[in-house]
Parts: sequence; C-alpha cells; structure tokens
Amino acid sequence: MTDRPARTLAFLRAAALSFAAGLPMGGVYWALDIRSPAPPLLGLTGLSGIVLGERAASAIRSRAGARTRVSRSAPSAAGLRPTHRTRSTTMTAPSDDVGLIDVHAHFVTDSYVRQARAAGHDKPDGVPAWPAWSAEAHLELMDRSGIDTAVLSVSSPGVFFGDAEAARRLAREVNEDGAGIVRAHPGRFGLFASLPLPDVDGALTEIAYAFDVLGADGVVLEPNADGVYLGDERLQPVFAELARREAVVLLHPTSPVCWQQTALGRPRPMVGFIFDTARTVTDLLFARTLERHPELKVVVPHCGGALPVLADRINGFLKLFTPAAQDVPDAVAQLRRLYYDVAGPAFPRQVPALLGLADPERLLYGSDYCWTPAPAAEAHAAAFTDAPAPVEGTTWRSITTANARALFPRLAR
Repeated sequence: MTDRPARTLAFLRAAALSFAAGLPMGGVYWALDIRSPAPPLLGLTGLSGIVLGERAASAIRSRAGARTRVSRSAPSAAGLRPTHRTRSTTMTAPSDDVGLIDVHAHFVTDSYVRQARAAGHDKPDGVPAWPAWSAEAHLELMDRSGIDTAVLSVSSPGVFFGDAEAARRLAREVNEDGAGIVRAHPGRFGLFASLPLPDVDGALTEIAYAFDVLGADGVVLEPNADGVYLGDERLQPVFAELARREAVVLLHPTSPVCWQQTALGRPRPMVGFIFDTARTVTDLLFARTLERHPELKVVVPHCGGALPVLADRINGFLKLFTPAAQDVPDAVAQLRRLYYDVAGPAFPRQVPALLGLADPERLLYGSDYCWTPAPAAEAHAAAFTDAPAPVEGTTWRSITTANARALFPRLAR
C-alpha cells in the first residue's frame, strides 16, 4: 500500500489490535473521529503514549458500557505528606471506585474554531485538524473512564490572534460558554478561564469577571502570549492579582517563539510544547515571580515535561547568575511547591522522573481530552489502575482525587 488513506487504515487496524490485546501503544498514531457528521477528522494522539497491563485492559472492558456515577466521597488530603514515599499513610482504604478529577481537559466550540481558523490556525500547532467536542460525548467518556469531574479549559492556540480587542471579546465568549457548560451539568465540569494576554488591562478585567461573575475555578495561561513569556515584568500586575485571589493557574503550552525554525516541520506538541513549558517556568523562577507570590497555585502540565530532568541544571544556573547582593533562591524547592498533572505519556518513564522532583501530594490527574481522542483518553485513565501507587496504602485514583479536592474546595462539596 502506498497511498496515505490505505496506510492510515492499516495503522489503525494495528493500533486497534494492540489496544485489544493490552499491548503498548506508545508513539504517534492517528484516529478517525467517526462521530463527526463532517468528513472524518484526524487527531494527533501521540500525546498519550500508553502502556497497558492486564488490569488496565480489564478496566477498559468493564467500563465499555454505561457506567453509574461513582461515589464523590474521597479521603481527605491529610495524611498525604509522607516523610518517605513508601511510608504507609492514614488515608481511608483505597478503592478503584474513587472517581477521578481531571484538571487537564479541553473544550472547543464551533464559534471558537471558526475564529481561530480565520486567524490562520487551520492546522493548530501543526496538528492536521481540529477535534470534535460536545458535552454529551465528554460525559460519556468520563463515565467510561471513571472520571467524576473535568475542569475545562481552552487549549492552544488560546484567544489572542494579534488583535487585543478581538482577544478580549473571544476570551469573554469562551469563558461564558464554559461557565454555561458548568451550570448545565452540576458537579461534572469546572472551568479554567482564558485571559487575553499579553493585554494586561484586558486580562485584569477578565480575571474579575471570570471569578466574581462566572465563578471560575482558576485560569489557564500559555507559556508565551504573542512572544511575551510569563516572567516578563509587564505581566507582574496579572500575577499580583491572581496571587491576591490565591488563584489556581493551569499552565498549558502553545507553539514556542520561532517554531517555524525549531519544529523542523513536525507537530509542535511533540517536543516544542514540552520545552516551552520548561522555558516559561524557568522565566518565572529567574523573575522571582513564584518567590514573590507564594499564594499562587500553579499547575504544570504533562508530568512537568522537561522540568524533572532539568531542575538541577536550572537551579545551578539560577544560583550562578543571582547577583551577590541578593539572597540565592532555591529553584528545586520552588519547583517542589508547584502542582503537576499527569496528562500525556505518563508511564513507564515520565511519572518516575516526576516523582524524583515532586511529592505525591502535588500530583493531579489529567486526560488532555478532547485533543487526545476518546480511546487513548480511556486507555490513559486505565493505565493508572494498573500502575503501582506512589504512596503505600493509596491508589492513583484516591491520591490524585484527594489532591484535587484540596486544591479546588468547590469540587469537594
């Protein structure tokens, strides 16, 4: 077979057989969205390389039909601070029925996609096409995967396409749409509001509206907004206001500056996203934003990306380039205070690397749906059933859910 559709079909068949057999499905593969009434969409699912064991495969099969809502009770976050990661805790006995809280979940609307395409994002970040999304399909996925609540956000390319006024309008539009979804499905969804950065005045206005009127659970920030990285002095009023509100801030990557030269013609989510997240967190460290605003609750995506392996290197350079008259900051200590979601390829290498930097009490579940299609998102959730928990006496479900409920008090009610 030499034509692309035939190769794609063959690859899909191989992936389906691997999935059914519970075999590893790492790397990049493509999936057809057969639910769409439009021509089939292609979605990049390489963001969720999955390793499936027998328990994970069984979990997927058992959730294939309609699933009753799992209990919303979960152990308190108390007891999740072990002095050693293998030490037993006093948590309630774990159960595979504990519902997950997904802090890394996305939505798109027809209007948003239309405006993004009009701004030149027909293939967002080098991905061949936009995903389909509906609340109904998302809820079905959640029920099959044992997810109680998903905190929605708009992914890359965000809301700023070069025009500040248009970005203000689009941020307001998607935030109101997201809040409407939350209201329509009580307890099932939360919202990270979008901000029209680098427009600082517009962002401050939207922060007030999102929290005071819409009741948002936090905000989502991209590592760079039109080339302005998060440590930039111009953005300090935004971080001061978010810190005043003790806000949860989800970082979500976008295409890095100069991606035209660095992506080498490949989709930016593969490598560019990961390093741009590390770049902006490093910028926040050097700007001392995190040190100045310890009230911020920052969530770093994708198992911390490159940060677990770069932490000591960043720490060394930060100490080397701190002026002698200033206190020497500890970058590793600051990174350990951040939260990390486990969206993307978590096992077998990313999570162990992350646990070398972050304590288990800082880990949160993330699916990356709808940019990760439903079959891969289900497999991702099931992989956490199969994997050994990072703290004795817990499960990945119980520990990440307890962490999320401590971070989002509204979701604990």
